[in-house]
Amino acid sequence: MSTSRVESAYAHTALTAEDKDRLSELIAEWQLLSDLSFADLILWIPKRKDYQSWPEGFIATAHIRPTTAATVFAYDVIGEELNWGDNPRLDQALSQGEIVRDTEPEQVGDLLIKEETVPVLFNGHIIAVISRHRDAVQMRSASRLEINYREIAHKIYRMISEGTFPIQNSIYRAESAPRVGDGLIRLDPNASIIYASPNARSAMSRAGWDAELEDHIFGNVLEAIAIHDGEATDETWSTIFSGKSLRRTDLDNGRAILDLLVMPLIEGSDRIGAIVLIRDVTELRRRDRALLTKDATIREIHHRVKNNLQTVSALLRLQSRRVDDPEASQALAEAVRRVASIAIVHETLSTSSAETVLFDEVYDRIIRNAIELSERPVQHRKTGEFGVFGAQQATPLALVITELIHNSLEHGLAKSGDLLHVEVTSTDAIVTVKVIDNGIGLPDGFTYEGSSNLGLQIVRTLTENELKGQIKLARVGNETQAILTFPAPTSK
Repeated sequence: MSTSRVESAYAHTALTAEDKDRLSELIAEWQLLSDLSFADLILWIPKRKDYQSWPEGFIATAHIRPTTAATVFAYDVIGEELNWGDNPRLDQALSQGEIVRDTEPEQVGDLLIKEETVPVLFNGHIIAVISRHRDAVQMRSASRLEINYREIAHKIYRMISEGTFPIQNSIYRAESAPRVGDGLIRLDPNASIIYASPNARSAMSRAGWDAELEDHIFGNVLEAIAIHDGEATDETWSTIFSGKSLRRTDLDNGRAILDLLVMPLIEGSDRIGAIVLIRDVTELRRRDRALLTKDATIREIHHRVKNNLQTVSALLRLQSRRVDDPEASQALAEAVRRVASIAIVHETLSTSSAETVLFDEVYDRIIRNAIELSERPVQHRKTGEFGVFGAQQATPLALVITELIHNSLEHGLAKSGDLLHVEVTSTDAIVTVKVIDNGIGLPDGFTYEGSSNLGLQIVRTLTENELKGQIKLARVGNETQAILTFPAPTSK
């Protein structure tokens, strides 16, 4: 049955928006329940108009398979519907509000399956029923780990039937929470360790605890292996991991980094213990830190390159002031402009967390600098957006755009009020940039290949070699157009 059909089935239930949110919270955390139970879990929603009406039956709206055992369902059960009376265990859990356990296993294909049902209590109503399905044969030879996991599962299911699980104001998301298989420690009401799984013992051993864990206060264990730098702390490890409230924190003592989540177990109004899920995230966090360090280093490199380019630009500008030859002075001024264009790209990269550039910001600075240096007022219009480019494309593109704009300003626009228009269009494959002016136009007999203009030669070289594109100049009506085409960045 499709998800849309499940959604439409909600129209035939008494669920409120608040009820649905509660079930979403439960589903977000029930991989934990499935793994502790070694069982498949199915969430059944009663089909009824309101909480005073007798239900017509149930619809399966969610299904989770355990990572600690083989699934007992080879098919998808979501969307399956049952009439009232088809499954007495579901009916009993809903009508009596009690967990239905100790039922006789039933043969399902090649497996002997035991089913138990758990009512989901919220705001004084049973809003759903969970059925859990386990291989009865595997249950007969349970290890100490399996016995502890199942006992913990029973206590959490009791909390569900009493409306105290999921714990309100959960502080983690399901996709980032530690998992049962990573490591589990069971605490008694005094925060003393009753049981530690093999993976939990391995994680604690890596962090520096070499003795047995059981019968030790877990907070004291953490105090013993934590690094104390002399600074005052708001809470001790013993306070954080007393098991009185849902808490999550990291232990980083230089030897290992452990992601620790403590979850209290409650029966009625009494706290009966807690579980601690442990995940060894040493390598993961170290890789994250290495990436952050690498990103910071790359940004610093771009910052220094930008500073060095600005120094070169300043030196060239000083040199141009000492040159009497107008042609030499103009050549130095053009070099200053080109270096400045490259510096703009590196300045943008130095403030970015990625090796990409929002090129429209680079363009805005290029055109602003060009117009400020122009000897006459110029009208400017830009249509379209460049978007994001990688550094390898952004640098030559900045130089090409700079040369084309200055070529129009110096040779194309002869009088005040002439228009410089830059038009950008792109597809998934090609980017096209047109630099258009309505000035004096191209001289007679002009050919791009035969031009001795250094700027145009730079444009051609960068376009063909760096951008892997093409450039052409053409007269269209009373406009001169420089048309640049090149492959679009793969991120577009």
